[in-house]
Amino acid sequence: MAKTAYGIQSITKPTNATERWLIQRVRELSSRFDIGMPEVGIYQSPEPNAFATGWNKNNALVAVSSGLIDNMNEEELNGVLGHELAHIANGDMVTMTLIQGVVNTFVIFFARIAAFMVSQFFRGNDEEDSPMTGFAYYGIAIVFEILFGILASIIVMWFSRRREFKADQGAADQLGPRYMINALRKLELLSGAPVDTRGKSFSPMKISGSNQFFALFASHPPLNKRIEKLQTGSWK
Repeated sequence: MAKTAYGIQSITKPTNATERWLIQRVRELSSRFDIGMPEVGIYQSPEPNAFATGWNKNNALVAVSSGLIDNMNEEELNGVLGHELAHIANGDMVTMTLIQGVVNTFVIFFARIAAFMVSQFFRGNDEEDSPMTGFAYYGIAIVFEILFGILASIIVMWFSRRREFKADQGAADQLGPRYMINALRKLELLSGAPVDTRGKSFSPMKISGSNQFFALFASHPPLNKRIEKLQTGSWK
């Protein structure tokens, strides 16, 4: 799905110095994180970003945008790759999927219960079911699903933000905080770059997310907060 959404070209045989460097660094970092060598790919996008996906730590994909490669030096790219490999080592892709699935199940379950209670309350003493009663029940259920879904997304995004701090920490542990700090600073400078709107479901997997009006619904913490944690040593 990720390959299709972004048109990712996997690097099977490096054809230039950049591709050779990417493969070499990912292989070295994979060894440090004690995970299998992931598939490495590049996708064409002006957005400076990267993400990791895959179903386990020994079968994953790391994708880097052309916009990131064009705007970052090797030290900054090292920080980004370390961050993505930390996501893989932490099993974040599977964890996020499971959490989203569990939360969605609870949303549907409680929406049905709430809809039943409301429909029974308005039904009163009328024991005779009517088509309108069933229609009202499903209409109320949809409303509750929307409301509970909004609340559930706050929980999922809270976990996503914690996941980002943890990946920053993983990269800092392996490379030193300087690499991650410099990478995040460069992302701050590039914050005005175009946003890639393809594959929105993969946005939480990226190293940098778009700004949200409400912080509770943001999949990523503010870049300055992430830098601050690394600078103060609270990432330890």
